[in-house]
Amino acid sequence: MSQLDQLPDKDPSEVAEWCESLDSAVRFGGANRTAYLLRRMAEHAERSGLDLPPLLETPYLNTIPTSAEPDYPGDEELEARITAWNRWNAAAMVTRGNQRAGLGGHMATYASAAWLYETGFQHFFRGKEADNSGDQLYIQGHASPGIYARAFLEGRLTEGQLDRFRQEAGGDGLPSYPHPRRLPWLWEFPTVSMGLGPLSAIYQARFNRYLEHRGIKDTSRSRVWAFLGDGEMDEPESTAALALAGRERLDNLTFVINCNLQRLDGPVRPNFKIVQELEAQFRAAGWNVVKSLWGTAWDELFAQDTEGALVRRLREVPDAQFQTYATVEPAYLREHFFGAEGPGSPLHTIGAGLGDDRLLELFRTSRAGHEPRKVHAAYRAAVEHRGAPTVILVQTVKGYTLGPGFESRNANHQMKKLTGKEFRAMRDLLGLPIPDSALDGELVPYAHPGENSPEARYLRERRAALGGPAPARKVVAKPLPEPSAKPFEALHKGSGRQEIATTMAFVRLVKDLMREKETGRRWVPVVPDEARTFGMESLFPSAGLYSPVGQTYDPVDRDQLLYYKEAKDGQILNEGITEAGSLADFTAAATSYATHGEPMIPFYIFYSMFGWQRTADQFWALADQLGRGFVIGATAGRTTMTGEGLQHADGHSHLIASTNPAAVSYDPAFAYEIAVIVRDGLRRMYGPDAEDVFYYLTVYNETKIQPPMPEGVEEGILKGLYRFKEAADAPAEAPRLQLLSSGTAVHWALDAQRLLADDWGVAADVWSAPSWTELRRDALSCDAAQLKGEDRVPYVTQALHGAPGPVLAVSDWMRAVPDQIAPWVEQDWTSIGTDGFGLSDTREAARRHFGVDPQSVTVAALAALARRGEVKPETVRDAARRYGLEG
Repeated sequence: MSQLDQLPDKDPSEVAEWCESLDSAVRFGGANRTAYLLRRMAEHAERSGLDLPPLLETPYLNTIPTSAEPDYPGDEELEARITAWNRWNAAAMVTRGNQRAGLGGHMATYASAAWLYETGFQHFFRGKEADNSGDQLYIQGHASPGIYARAFLEGRLTEGQLDRFRQEAGGDGLPSYPHPRRLPWLWEFPTVSMGLGPLSAIYQARFNRYLEHRGIKDTSRSRVWAFLGDGEMDEPESTAALALAGRERLDNLTFVINCNLQRLDGPVRPNFKIVQELEAQFRAAGWNVVKSLWGTAWDELFAQDTEGALVRRLREVPDAQFQTYATVEPAYLREHFFGAEGPGSPLHTIGAGLGDDRLLELFRTSRAGHEPRKVHAAYRAAVEHRGAPTVILVQTVKGYTLGPGFESRNANHQMKKLTGKEFRAMRDLLGLPIPDSALDGELVPYAHPGENSPEARYLRERRAALGGPAPARKVVAKPLPEPSAKPFEALHKGSGRQEIATTMAFVRLVKDLMREKETGRRWVPVVPDEARTFGMESLFPSAGLYSPVGQTYDPVDRDQLLYYKEAKDGQILNEGITEAGSLADFTAAATSYATHGEPMIPFYIFYSMFGWQRTADQFWALADQLGRGFVIGATAGRTTMTGEGLQHADGHSHLIASTNPAAVSYDPAFAYEIAVIVRDGLRRMYGPDAEDVFYYLTVYNETKIQPPMPEGVEEGILKGLYRFKEAADAPAEAPRLQLLSSGTAVHWALDAQRLLADDWGVAADVWSAPSWTELRRDALSCDAAQLKGEDRVPYVTQALHGAPGPVLAVSDWMRAVPDQIAPWVEQDWTSIGTDGFGLSDTREAARRHFGVDPQSVTVAALAALARRGEVKPETVRDAARRYGLEG
C-alpha cells in the first residue's frame, strides 16, 4: 500500500510506464546506476521549481564540484604564509604556558580549523567600523589560541600578553576561552560551554531581524557565523532551535561545523557517519546544506569512478575506521579500503593505479577544510543563498600540521605541548624562516614576519576593506534618558482597596514604561508561552507579538478586546515552550548595546523554577557576555502556586541566582518596592555610568492589597532591608524580637506580629528584606575592606544595630537564602523556610506543611525567645497546641 492510494490517479497507465522504465534501468544498469539517475531527476525537478520534499541525504561528496568553484579573490601564497605564522604562534603560546606553568590549553582544534577562520577573516567577516554591527562571530572555544595568534600578527596583542595566556590574576592576561567579561575589547560571545554557541547564534540572527523589522537598526548586512565542532552537535542545545532558523528563513546565519570526526576522547560516531547524520538533521529542519569534504587530490579518483564504487565505499566506511585510515601505512589502505570488494573490482582497479605517496596524501591530508579555495567556495555559497540558513559541513584532520603524534589521534585534545623535534618538523612543513638556533633554547620562540612585511600589510588591508578588526567588541551606545516619574509614582501610591499580585504590578509598570516616548520602543518582552498566566495579554493588541511574516490568519479571538495579534514589527518575543530559547533571545537583546550600538531593555518573565534551574548555564554565559536587562521569576516561591506540586514549586532559585556575580537579585514584597527597584535598575544599566549587571526580581501570583510607600525607605529597599512596621504600643517590659521577611512571606510576618501581640504579649517589629543576596554581597565587601585596614560596617549590621531581641527570618525560600546574612547579624539568629520538595495542595496547607504559615512563624518566634529565657518553655508548647501544630 502507498499513501498515494488515497488519492485519485487520472492516468494509472502513465504511472505503470514510469515504473517499468525504472525496473528496466535496474535490470540493465544496476542499482547504483538507477540511484544515480533518480538523484539526477530529483535535482532536475528541484531546479525546475517542482514542489517536492527535499532529499535528506546526498552522496558523501562535496556539494560544490571543483569545476564550479568561483575564482579565488586573494593572494593564496601570502595567505598561506599568514596561516603558517598563526599556526606556529598558537602552538608556541600553548606550549610555553605548559612549559612554564603547566597551564593547559588546546592545540588540535585550531590546527584543524585554521583555514576555516583565515578564509573568513580575509574575505568574509565584516568588522564594526562601518556600522557598529559588522558580523557576529561565535568562535569555537578550544580554537582561541589561533585567534590570539592572529591578533598578535595584526599587532593587537604583544608577546607579553601571549605569555600571559591563562594567567589573568596579575592583569593584562588572556582568558583561556572567548570570555567577553575578561577581554571585553576582543570577545563578543562566550562559546566554550558547548551547545550554547549554536543556540545563541540562531537567536542572535533572529534578533538582528527583529531590530530591522522594528525599524530600530538596519542589520541587513550583518551575518552571524557560528563555528562548531561535530562532537558539540550532540549537546541538546546545539540542535534545539534548528527548526526556528529554518522556519523563519534566517539566511543571515551560517553554521560552520568542523567535522574532524573527533570529540574530546575519541570518534564522534565510531560506527556511523556524523556528516551524513548532520546533513539529514539540518535538511529536515529546512537548512541549506553545503558539504565540503574532499581536497582536490580526490578529484582524479572521482573522475575514474564510473561505477560509483568509490563513492559507495566512502559512504559505508564508519568514521572511526576512516580515522584509522589517516594514521596507517599504504599497504593497509590497499587491503582494507581499495581491496574491500576483492581483486579485479572497480574499487581495486582505482587503488592499483595509486602510488604510496598519493595514498598517504589522500587519506592523511587531503580534506576540503585545509584548502582555502574549497572553504571560500563554501562560504560564498552560504552568503549568496537566499531563503534559508546555511550549514557548512567541512571535513578536516584534527591536529593537522602538528605532526603524526597529534594528527587524528584520540588523545590529541589532551595533548598540550610539542617537543623541540616536533616544532622543527612543523617549521619545515610550514616553510617558516625560523633558524635552528632560535629553537635551541628552553622555550620555543614566537615568530613574526615584521610590522612592514607583506603579510602584515596584507592583513591590515584585508581587514580595512572588511570594516576593521574581527573579532572585536565595541561599545558606542549612548545612555538612555530616564523615563518620567509618573509610571513609578502610580505604584508608590498603593492599590487602595483593590487586591493585586506583585506580578500584575510589575506588568502594569512595564506597560506604562513601554508608552514612554524616548525609551518605550526599546523594551523587549520575552515570554516562553505563559503570557496569559502572567496577565500580559493586555500587551498583545498594543505591542504585538513579533513574527517575521506578520499575521497570515484570522485569530480565533479577533472579536475580543485583547486579541492575539502578531505583526512583523511586533515588540513581544513569545517563544513557545522553550526557556533555553527565551533566554537566548534575552541575551541577544541584553547585549545589543555592544553588538549593534543599540541599547534595548529586555525583560524575560518565566514560570517558577523553570528559569534558573533549567538554564543556569545560560545565565552564566549572559553574565560573561555582559548582558543587561530584567529577569522576572513569576509565580515565585515554594507555596504560592496552589496545586502545582513538586516539579513546579520554587524555593531555591534565589540561591542559584546568588552564585552569579552579575545578577542583582530582589524578592520584593510590595508594588512600590518593584517601582523603586526597576527605576534603580534602569539607572544602573542604562544611565551614564552603566554597569554590566542584570536584575532578577521574583514576583508572586497571590493577590494582596498593595500599601502606599512609607517615607524614606528607598535606600533600604535597594540595599536589601528596612523596617516596615514597628510593634504598636507595646509595654516596655514586653518580650521583643525582629521578624525579617521577603516577598509574600512579609504578609505571614505581619499576621504573626498580630498573633504575638494579641495572644502572647510579644512585641515584634516586621522588616522587609527585598534582597538577602545584596545584603550578603555588601557584607562580604566590607569584610574584604577590613582586611585592607578600612573601617567599614555592613549595612545589615548597621540597620539592625540595637534592635531588641532575637532575629527570626522567614521567606518562601529554603532557609539557605536568608541564612546568607546570618554571620553579620549581631542578634541571636533563627530562620525558617520551605526546605524540601514542593507538594500539591492549597497555599494554607502547603505553608502549614513547611512550617511557615503565620501560626508557625508565631511558634518559631516564641521558641527563639524561650531559648533566651524571655518566655517560658511551656509557652511554646501552649502555642503549638493552640494553633494545632502539635505532632
